[in-house]
Amino acid sequence: MGYGLLKVSPSAKGGSTAAMMTMGVIDLRRFGDGYLKLGHIFERVTGIIDEWLPDEMAVEAPFFGKNVQSMLKLGRAQGVAIAAAIHHGVPIHEYAPMKIKMALTGNGSASKEQVAGMLQRLLKLKEDDMTRFMDATDALAAAYCHYMQMGRPETTTKYRGWKDFVNKNPDKLRS
Repeated sequence: MGYGLLKVSPSAKGGSTAAMMTMGVIDLRRFGDGYLKLGHIFERVTGIIDEWLPDEMAVEAPFFGKNVQSMLKLGRAQGVAIAAAIHHGVPIHEYAPMKIKMALTGNGSASKEQVAGMLQRLLKLKEDDMTRFMDATDALAAAYCHYMQMGRPETTTKYRGWKDFVNKNPDKLRS
């Protein structure tokens, strides 16, 4: 299970800018029992909230897949993470996977690698800042999608597709 935190600051041009504070994964492989995994998720999310004091939490909404057992496990894990946020009074915002991908790449069916690449460009992350765990970049993508939804001036621009976005935002695509 991934997590990612952004710091949003006022920008010199008006509006705001986002910068990555941290991202990572909550490793559940050492826990055999499903209930112990849920307990560990609660403890780690609580620890992350206590350490970083986030103002809000964005989560990826469950998606409907073919494997009912996987969906049930995912829903339980998300519910426990949400409960940890509620326990700390952190407001929760939920975004569909397609909306997150669309917000970052302009393509609702973008791959995890494409999303990670756009995060690296948009947040000006160095290769060393990136992780090999796509769960972490997925979580950071949910946070960035929320940031975009919270009134960034760029979100009012309508794009006719990926090429249109690139043409209107050349500064965001170069290091």
